[in-house]
Amino acid sequence: MNLAITTPMTPIPSQFKNLSFVASDVPKAQTALERLTDYYGNVPPAEADAIVALGGDGLMLQTLHAHMHDRIPIYGMNRGSTGFLMNEYREDNLRHRLSCAQTSAVHPLCMTTTYHDGQISQSLAINEVSLFRQTRQAAKIQITIDGKLRMEELICDGVLVATPAGSTAYNLSAQGPILPINAPLLALTPISAFRPRRWRGALIPATAAIRFDVLEPAKRPISAVADNFETRSVARVDVEQVNSIELLMMFDPDHSLDERILREQFRY
Repeated sequence: MNLAITTPMTPIPSQFKNLSFVASDVPKAQTALERLTDYYGNVPPAEADAIVALGGDGLMLQTLHAHMHDRIPIYGMNRGSTGFLMNEYREDNLRHRLSCAQTSAVHPLCMTTTYHDGQISQSLAINEVSLFRQTRQAAKIQITIDGKLRMEELICDGVLVATPAGSTAYNLSAQGPILPINAPLLALTPISAFRPRRWRGALIPATAAIRFDVLEPAKRPISAVADNFETRSVARVDVEQVNSIELLMMFDPDHSLDERILREQFRY
């Protein structure tokens, strides 16, 4: 996030009697939370047939992370500034909309960071894993895929691995490719590459194990970010898809995630 569509492991409820609402802090999201709670009720997430997130894409990612291991369907309605992952906000017939919604079951990426003292930490990413230079010095990064050295030295501001769902976010801003949601691929995209100057990245199988080794780490320190979780001064970063975790995102039939990603490719 790869974040490819898969067949859900257990059936999604056809009726959504118990709903749990979450909202961002912006006033219009809080107003929507109050109105929808008054009309539909608001149960704890553990008791819900679905979670309805009111806000923008940031809230959707936050909600997905909060329920990473719960396998509760999450349906977003746009009450924020950016709503690529959100449905149109409407208050009426919500349970019917949920029953008609299409569900995309997706898998996150695991970022394993190794520090200079040998300590290791792990974080999960739904959109992308990114490496960035921390100082004025350009980063120097070595890239290995499935145990085979693919790039001896990339000199750049950074590099990222994006899932199909995340390919329309920061990856696209860095001139990376947009991936269809059902593509079993990840986008490996450099950020302001200096050498090799003409390298624009690569498409990597979703099953691949990707390893980044930081060269000259004392002179050229690098931070690693999994979505919004940052670690600094890392020596090595490993990225792999996590098949054991399945996230369920719900979309109205005419605005499914694969349709949005396809439509994004024809914007100009």
